[in-house]
Amino acid sequence: MPQEPSPHLPLPDAVGAGTASALLEARGISRRFGGVVALDNVSVTIRAHEIFGLIGPNGAGKTTFFDVITGLCAPDGGSCSFDGRALPLGKPHRIVARGIARTFQNIRLFRDLSVRENVMAGCDLGSDAGVLASLVRTRAARAEERAARSRSDEVLAYIGLGHLADSLAKNLSYGDQRRLEIARAMATGPKMLALDEPAAGMNATETAALRGLIERIRDDGTTVLLIEHDVKLVMSLCDRVAVLDSGRKIAEDVPDAIVNDDTVVEAYLGRRHLHAR
Repeated sequence: MPQEPSPHLPLPDAVGAGTASALLEARGISRRFGGVVALDNVSVTIRAHEIFGLIGPNGAGKTTFFDVITGLCAPDGGSCSFDGRALPLGKPHRIVARGIARTFQNIRLFRDLSVRENVMAGCDLGSDAGVLASLVRTRAARAEERAARSRSDEVLAYIGLGHLADSLAKNLSYGDQRRLEIARAMATGPKMLALDEPAAGMNATETAALRGLIERIRDDGTTVLLIEHDVKLVMSLCDRVAVLDSGRKIAEDVPDAIVNDDTVVEAYLGRRHLHAR
């Protein structure tokens, strides 16, 4: 079980609570892989200070959309703006620097490093010291290392993993490894945290703890974008939800409207189920 988390984490440049302005606007995003259309003219608006869910059947284009807005692949068409400025699509390091951090569906930790060292890797984004300065241990490099260690311990306490800071990542439980990925992303001080299937493989207790963590991250000023197959979790957690099917957006609304949308029901369960309702 995770340790009781700290109640608050100062997040650099986080969007203030209570604002309803658009944070991310994706317009007409399209992406092909050979003859396969993964995204077809998808437009989505994510507001500041909300938990926004992205769902759809397998192969709907959810992960491709994630990869586009986080820079892992460039779109064939369309554009994105973030916090009022054009987003440099196809350039992941610049996108992280702009304030979007993500986790992955498959856990990608440095398994033989400590929990703290994994989070410190996230802090390295803002490092001003060059490689040579780090190798020869200049005063500036040592100061940045101390700052990264302090920031990492702060984030780990916030996530509820402070008591495991010196443990190797590979020795953590599955649920704690998932939380560590979130901690590493949070170490960058994001304005928007993009979570790709964070509840995958979790038991009911771990999922409940994850839900509380995501809500607290949102309440403390960070917008959350969530891909998740657990539709029940999405509908109970998210402020708004968009649905993709075969690369197209077929719905975007509050959860109550989404679950009663005939187009969404048909996409998930088929036309026969729709007529049997």
